[in-house]
Amino acid sequence: MEHQLKFIGTIHSALKTLEDCPLLENENAPEAVVEIFDDFADGIKNIKTGVEIILFTWLHRADRTVLKTKPRNNPDALMTGVFSTRSPDRPNPIGIHFVKVISVLPGNKLQVGGLEVLDQTPLIDIKPDLKR
Repeated sequence: MEHQLKFIGTIHSALKTLEDCPLLENENAPEAVVEIFDDFADGIKNIKTGVEIILFTWLHRADRTVLKTKPRNNPDALMTGVFSTRSPDRPNPIGIHFVKVISVLPGNKLQVGGLEVLDQTPLIDIKPDLKR
């Protein structure tokens, strides 16, 4: 059985280096543009301005060998298993981001608020945020 992720788009962000990135979206993360590849454009047809969605990204710059980390990069914190944190460094670096759609743009693009990922981060999936 073969398992393969298909990237459905990419993120365009002002964040160019890891040092630029806030730890969470609610910590002054900038707006960003989510570009959906043409093959997947039909999948965003019902997404409207103002809705809240969940983005799943592939944190392509992550260290995939990390199993323990100090939460929030705090040097005084105890080492913690990575699966108990939101660290981007992990064996399968999938990011989860809760964002609001600011506007639907031409060319299969969504402008979203508060996204804490690097420019050119691959997009795995989008789901509606039904809890908000």
